[in-house]
Amino acid sequence: MKAEPRARTPDRQFVIIGAGMCGLYQLHKLLRMGADVTVLERGDDVGGTWYWNRYPGCRFDSESYTYGYSFSKELLAEWDWTEHFSPQPENLRYVNHVVDKFELRPHIQFSCDLKRAVWDDEHRIWTLELADGRTLTCRYLLTAIGLLSAPTMPRLAGMDSFRGPSFHTYHWPKEPVELAGKRVAVIGTGATGVQLIGAIAGQVGELTVFQRRPNWCAPLHNAPISAAEMASIRARYAEIFKKCDNTPGGFIHGPDRRRVAEVPRGERLAFWERLYATPGFAIWLGNFRDVLMDEAANAEFSAFVADKIRERVTDPVLAEKLIPKDHGFGVQRVPMETGYYEAYNRDNVHLVSIGETPIERITPTGIRTSERDYEFDLIVYATGFDAVTGAFDGIDFVGTEGRRLRDYWRDGPLTYLGLQVAGFPNMFMLAGPQSASLSTNFPRGIETVVDWASGLFEHVVQRGIHRVEPTPDAQAQWTAHVEEMYQGLLLRKAKSWFTGYNSNVEGHDKIRYMIYNGGAPRYRQRLAEVAQQGYAGFRLG
Repeated sequence: MKAEPRARTPDRQFVIIGAGMCGLYQLHKLLRMGADVTVLERGDDVGGTWYWNRYPGCRFDSESYTYGYSFSKELLAEWDWTEHFSPQPENLRYVNHVVDKFELRPHIQFSCDLKRAVWDDEHRIWTLELADGRTLTCRYLLTAIGLLSAPTMPRLAGMDSFRGPSFHTYHWPKEPVELAGKRVAVIGTGATGVQLIGAIAGQVGELTVFQRRPNWCAPLHNAPISAAEMASIRARYAEIFKKCDNTPGGFIHGPDRRRVAEVPRGERLAFWERLYATPGFAIWLGNFRDVLMDEAANAEFSAFVADKIRERVTDPVLAEKLIPKDHGFGVQRVPMETGYYEAYNRDNVHLVSIGETPIERITPTGIRTSERDYEFDLIVYATGFDAVTGAFDGIDFVGTEGRRLRDYWRDGPLTYLGLQVAGFPNMFMLAGPQSASLSTNFPRGIETVVDWASGLFEHVVQRGIHRVEPTPDAQAQWTAHVEEMYQGLLLRKAKSWFTGYNSNVEGHDKIRYMIYNGGAPRYRQRLAEVAQQGYAGFRLG
């Protein structure tokens, strides 16, 4: 008769990877439980997204007062947001304020880059191998490594040969970057590129934008928040967060349940005009419900937005190059812009369509396309991320029987509730693929997951349980459900990180079911049912 494996006392009960919004909230919850916990952070300070992304124009695209934490009334009462869509420096100050207020910093180890994590099934612990040569063991490994934290560079010849500064937007230097009078190249027109281009067009000498394919963008309509308005927001926080809880995306914007064809044309055009003039994601998430589901409805609204671009860009030939032809509005995350289209009306801003004239190589002095050579003082790569799974692929997670997570997920993630993976016991993904947090206003989603996971942790600790793992059947059913939730949405056809596409990453040229599209309320209900049924779908032992 085979003896039951015996749990060995690890160095730490819980280890959290990442000190961004998600990891910090989980740290706070575990400390309140009295748990033995530490956070490993590869940066030299807290903040996650808001620590790494320092490029000009970087800011929230969700309303500031819906993005902050909701768990502390005292925190809500004392923090003033200065803009409706807060900029990166303020966001980083907010995160540091939270860390200091709740005394989290002593529990965080900085400059800790996790390279490998290996599960020991005999002793029921994880062994973590750090880049500095240290090892650390823990009972429960909690990942909070971000969905957009693995930047991807383009695969271009000669990138190391450029004599001037060049970097990905994710690695924008902490020290000031001299832009005045400089000849600057920006490669990429995704959400980051759109923010950056609008912000620096008036600062640089010459700006040349290299666009692979255009995105549908909409005006952010940012504005300052006055003291009186902030007081009003503070008085309505309960109402604001309740509204977020009841919308599919966790924003204050919920869909209009009417269909396009049900509304007379004049009335729907007036509605779309109001949406285009409304701040934030209203134009994407507050639209008629079938705009994101029906080809004809989407085509009509896309034509409306295309006409807006034509109105804003004075050169009609250039305007057409900025209008997407391969996908409709909203089938991938909509970049929110400030002065982006107007930037192209400036004499010092130029657009190069690399679909027409491909980049052949980076040269010591600039960029060579099939048409000509360009000289630059600075090259900025706004080429996006190996989204959702990229950060996981960057760490060698080894589960039972030597199974490697990056191999197991080669054709797309397999999870249960977006929280755990069969064969990787005691590893919890707090913002993992196929969870609702990736498709919602992020802090609203992560508070849901962290609160629920903390309840599970309390349950297992109180009962002396040392091993938690989903059953293969539960994982298969959840993954099938995630796939099913894609079928009614046009985004299933998009080549975006929602569907796992990234031409800069080998093998990421096919659909992979990365996010949960069932909406935040449905996801919360599913989590509640699982807990009420004694954590159905998990093996606890």
